[in-house]
Amino acid sequence: MLKRLFTFCLLISGFSIFGQSELVNKNASKKAKELFNYISNLEGKILSGQHCYNHEPNKYYDIAKELGGDFPAIWGTDFYWSGENDPGEMVVKSAIEKYKEGSIITLMWHVGRPIDDAPFGWKSSVQNELSDADWNDLITPGTEIYNRWLAQIDHVALSLKKLQDAGIPVLWRPYHEMNGVWFWWGNRKGENGYSKLWKNMYNRFVNYHNLNNLIWVWNANAPRDIPKDEAFDYIDFYPGNEYVDVLATDVYHFDYEQKDYNQLLELANGKPIALGEVGQLPKTSILEAQPKWSWFMVWSGWLQTANNPEGVKEVYDYEPTITRKEVNLKI
Repeated sequence: MLKRLFTFCLLISGFSIFGQSELVNKNASKKAKELFNYISNLEGKILSGQHCYNHEPNKYYDIAKELGGDFPAIWGTDFYWSGENDPGEMVVKSAIEKYKEGSIITLMWHVGRPIDDAPFGWKSSVQNELSDADWNDLITPGTEIYNRWLAQIDHVALSLKKLQDAGIPVLWRPYHEMNGVWFWWGNRKGENGYSKLWKNMYNRFVNYHNLNNLIWVWNANAPRDIPKDEAFDYIDFYPGNEYVDVLATDVYHFDYEQKDYNQLLELANGKPIALGEVGQLPKTSILEAQPKWSWFMVWSGWLQTANNPEGVKEVYDYEPTITRKEVNLKI
């Protein structure tokens, strides 16, 4: 009787016996709550995922099925705007199609500097630097750079609103790999660094645009000390538990360090953790040693260039791996 009462109290307080199941946005949609609750209670299972370029929404997702035997549970793409045409409509259309097919949707945003005009060049804008003075203006309401940033935010919000209107919850992971040194939003520590940018974005989306279909995925990079390619400790860039639903990290070159996994798990403090992007799939022995990952998502062509078919098949056949047809969630 006491055990049943304890479990009931946990559930009504927004928690389950397996993990936290309350979103930071108290007005989150029913679909978002259901998806987050599902992710929070995977009980040692891991969702498979595959990233696709926005102009090739099916290519690598289909290849993952060919290699793994079934479609991945999660389909992802990017709002990156590098050509003459805004990809927003294309991303929305593809996400709706994939959701109707039974996929969980995750979206990211390689966005150019707010001091630049679209289309945004990769090296000239996305991976360029922002001066300290420009950064201070960026996080200061009323400045020209802040207003240009606001226009970027409001622009991508239009696409996210269309997905909300379609009833689609989104694992939203913008401004990722912020603890690295290769994006304009990266390596900004402290209260007025990246954390401020994240909070400003969160408040604009949630409190102004009323975007309630988003599950907020804070997505860092696995720490590393490679000269001029460093990624620093997670905690220096974390905006706080009240602004984050899932803590994710990106792992390339098979850098699945147990200490990094433990560090992220500790920072999460009961929130789900995930492999937001991977190059090489983790071996099953790694997944056994690191059983708390909620999902993995292979980055586009790395599925073929950095993995052999046998390795992909082994991970997809691994008993805890969940493919699309195994997702126990009403889409």
